[in-house]
Amino acid sequence: MSTVTKEAALEYHRQGKPGKIEVIPTKPYSTQHDLALAYSPGVAYPCKEIEAKPADVYEYTNKGNLVAVISNGTAVLGLGDIGPLAGKPVMEGKALLFKIFAGIDCFDIEVDEKDPKRFIDIVKAISPTFGGINLEDIKAPECFEIEQRLKDECDIPVMHDDQHGTAIISAAGLLNALEIQGKRIEDVLLVVNGAGAAAVSCTKLYIALGVKKENIVMCDSKGVITTQRKDLNPQKAEFATDRPVSTLAEAMKGADVFLGLSVKDVVTTEMVQSMAEHPIVFALANPDPEISFDKAMASRPDLIFATGRSDYPNQINNVLGFPYIFRGALDSGATTINEAMKLAAVRAIAALAKEPVPTVVNAAYNMTDLKFGRDYILPKPLDPRLLTRVAPAVARGAMESGVARRPIADWEEYCERLRRLMGYDNKITHRLYNEAKRHPKRVVFGEGNTDNMLKAAVMAHKEGVLIPVLLGNEEMIEKRAARLGLDLTGVEIVNLRHDREADRRQRYAELFAGKRQREGITEAEALEKMYDRNYFGMMMVETGDADAFLAGTYSAAHSVGKIAKEVIGIRPSYDHFATLHIVNTKRGTFFISDTQVNKTVDEDTLVDIARLTRNSVEYFSHDPVIAMVSYSNFGSGREEECLTVRKAVERMQTMYPDLAIDGEMGLNYALNSNLRDTTFPFNRLNGQEVNTLIFPNLSAATTAFRTMLEMGLGDAIGPIQMGLNKPVHFISVNAGVRDIINLATIASLDAAVLERNSTPIDK
Repeated sequence: MSTVTKEAALEYHRQGKPGKIEVIPTKPYSTQHDLALAYSPGVAYPCKEIEAKPADVYEYTNKGNLVAVISNGTAVLGLGDIGPLAGKPVMEGKALLFKIFAGIDCFDIEVDEKDPKRFIDIVKAISPTFGGINLEDIKAPECFEIEQRLKDECDIPVMHDDQHGTAIISAAGLLNALEIQGKRIEDVLLVVNGAGAAAVSCTKLYIALGVKKENIVMCDSKGVITTQRKDLNPQKAEFATDRPVSTLAEAMKGADVFLGLSVKDVVTTEMVQSMAEHPIVFALANPDPEISFDKAMASRPDLIFATGRSDYPNQINNVLGFPYIFRGALDSGATTINEAMKLAAVRAIAALAKEPVPTVVNAAYNMTDLKFGRDYILPKPLDPRLLTRVAPAVARGAMESGVARRPIADWEEYCERLRRLMGYDNKITHRLYNEAKRHPKRVVFGEGNTDNMLKAAVMAHKEGVLIPVLLGNEEMIEKRAARLGLDLTGVEIVNLRHDREADRRQRYAELFAGKRQREGITEAEALEKMYDRNYFGMMMVETGDADAFLAGTYSAAHSVGKIAKEVIGIRPSYDHFATLHIVNTKRGTFFISDTQVNKTVDEDTLVDIARLTRNSVEYFSHDPVIAMVSYSNFGSGREEECLTVRKAVERMQTMYPDLAIDGEMGLNYALNSNLRDTTFPFNRLNGQEVNTLIFPNLSAATTAFRTMLEMGLGDAIGPIQMGLNKPVHFISVNAGVRDIINLATIASLDAAVLERNSTPIDK
């Protein structure tokens, strides 16, 4: 589980542009003509069309892909009534999740109004702007009235996710858990602890799936909700029982299912042991469940246990639902999100968990054998199949229940559009961080006396992805840390030039001289080199004193690369090493090689780069579709560069006959599959989207990916070293803090993989 500090959270929210979302134009705007079309006088024409036919608003505006996340800040996470302004970071975060998981644009709207009727009037008045409304963090019982009236009075989908999100995901988990436990839903005895918005909505949905109302006992902070109590609001009164029980402990005796949406530690081991055979416990209080994972699992072996936490199996996570539910609702033009659509989402999510888990999902969670069963009752949040399973199911539910205004006719085309719709693919970054946290390694920062390197080392340590070692003068580093407000607890500082390191310098020099004695390196020369950060840091890795090294470069990395070849060496079966950049764009993730090492490239070099790149792309859980780029296309050029690329392609196709690789081709043909396949239908990539670009020289590769970054077309992770015997990576000291953390995380992960497999990531 990630250790989130105040410092890291504040830095995350204020870095670069403050906040987490922005508005980006979708149409050209570079000329006066463009502006005349975008605004006056051209904008008058779509206005008139919409006036004549209101449904055309979906054709000429972004209404059909725009959701409002709206809150009054009265029930923000576990913080309570903190007000709309303080709740804004949460709403921005929700908007971000809509975008990255389902490609939905969002505006967060914070309304300074607690009166339900006035709040409803405000939201209703602005609703024409949006294709859907996600109500968020509104306290009970007002949230029930607000949602119901807005659903009744607006002609667009409205959903209070705090209620229905948890209900939908937990219901999917319940169906699967009951199947594993061999129980029929209509027979189970259900105990619900908590009577807020989420608990009420969950219970109603469970009833819709088959749970009998008479088999339900609901508790609140005062005990069991019985027909004898006189303090019940309408929502609680609906679930009042006449059973002769008054406490949670009494209610749980013989129960089949427990659902907790309350507070931590209210359930004891004894209570779980008193339940029926093969029980199901959903302890969803956050961040700490009603009973701890360890206590619950130790209580009995026949238990299926779920929480809201990501560090335990069976996480009930709303992100499995709301992005895809709204995606399906928007795409079908639904006027509401009704029970049929929610039930369709439940069944789609439940069904997905029973399917074989793709390699990419296993890799994302550092597992090899995820399969339907006691510890896997729900899909993982990073499962890319959720979009194409849940959204179509919801859209079908809308159509079958008669609320779809724009029915979908071609489902195959719709699913393909969903796959192409996704925005920045941050799943790969999630995966890297999650894996690194499992086995954090000692990463040496060569330039620990620079601000960004120092910040990155401290933050990466607090995020739990590595154990940092800083090379430099401890007094200078400590002064710099104090100036920056950084806590160096747990951070090791090695002053390589201090007398206390004399023995280690000598040991390193002897080892290095022994390796290079036939290359004219004397022990005295080797000792002198050990005063250099790069030689010393790499020798730490070479000798096992550290696991990985991150060199800070001030210009090009060629000199550092030369040192790495001397100290670490190139892996057997290769004559070259290279670097890779992962670039996340709106079109997906791209891998670009070689971006830093090989100034001149011949055929052998290019083949090695291609081999290394193929292996690395596969390691990052992508199937490589490789275009080897040049300025000519499939033999049209006769110049040396074209011939070099062409020969390298031929060798790669011979070595890897099943690999999707072709070239030489221009960048436009590589990235425009329709143009490529129409013009050159014989190409081996036909029908596939390129995700890997290998350039004919360092200049072209560097220019390409830096152009993308500087023009705001994506963000990058790298340069990732490929081909050295041990994890040594290089990055500019002027790189941003997050860029350094990303690469340091890869260095730590690289070391963990090396330790586990005795082979680095470019195996």
